[in-house]
Amino acid sequence: MNATSPAPTSEAAPGRVVLLTTSHRVAPGLLSWPAWQALHAADRVLCADGAHPQLPYLREAGIPVEEAAPTAEEIVDACAGGRTVVVVATGEGEPVLTDGLARLAGTGRVRMPELELLPASYDLPGARLLDLVQVMDRIRAECPWSSRQTHKGLAKYGIEEAYELVEAIEEGDRDELREELGDVLLQVVFHARIAEEHPEEPFSVDDVAGGIVAKLIHRHPHVFGGETADTPEDVKAHWLRTKAEEKRRSSVTEGVPLGQPGLALAAKLGSRARTAGLDVPVPVGEGVGYELLGLAVRAEAAGVDPEAALRAAARVYRDAIRTAEGQSGD
Repeated sequence: MNATSPAPTSEAAPGRVVLLTTSHRVAPGLLSWPAWQALHAADRVLCADGAHPQLPYLREAGIPVEEAAPTAEEIVDACAGGRTVVVVATGEGEPVLTDGLARLAGTGRVRMPELELLPASYDLPGARLLDLVQVMDRIRAECPWSSRQTHKGLAKYGIEEAYELVEAIEEGDRDELREELGDVLLQVVFHARIAEEHPEEPFSVDDVAGGIVAKLIHRHPHVFGGETADTPEDVKAHWLRTKAEEKRRSSVTEGVPLGQPGLALAAKLGSRARTAGLDVPVPVGEGVGYELLGLAVRAEAAGVDPEAALRAAARVYRDAIRTAEGQSGD
């Protein structure tokens, strides 16, 4: 007889658990090559959610999937003998299973299988915008306030959020800037969601995004076409030329919203006239309005935003008032 000890068999091998995670923001079935390799090579593939969006595509690819939510102990037993078990994670990421495996490993009494976390799909930049669209869909359907809103009813909030964004920019507060950008983005998605319900001319947030993408590409021929632009002035010239071709306006004043703040309106009109090469003297008249008009046009020509300049001065004035209030209270 051979007195040497027998070689360890594969029955003693602890095996491997692969926790396969996917992103709901990526179309089902679009998995990475390592994920497909792990799925095809697995001895068993388990998923606790029978309605998981990936399951039809896995089965179509010839991968049998068992609907099961095994305990940590059951997973360890299933991996015995060197077998590989792939667990297709649900949206929560299987915390009960992973916590159970961690507790087993902590006892030191169980030979644990190798545990691998394998992301099968990754979010692309901008993927969280899909979450925003989904959340807005649900709010529009279920919230008593949001479900009754109209474009006109929300208009004032768009103005308020834009002003709050400008204030965050001027204050230099990064956290506030991020939050206010989100509030402005919400206005866009909210209005687009309402627009889907129009009985005759509906459009969606995808139509909104598609329109601005097409516009940006058309107005940047130096990026997406054969033209060149070496300076910011060249870029502005491209922009104005393509914009004029798109709009085919009869006057440079078309498209200037008269409802904007007065200084911004005056500066915009002055910019349009100057850019078009029109030598239009600033009207002279009685009262402070004409004085402000002249100041705003001159500021714009000098490269100064009169609205921003006045806000900066107003903040200094606000601080002076607060200082005076503090002194008067002493």
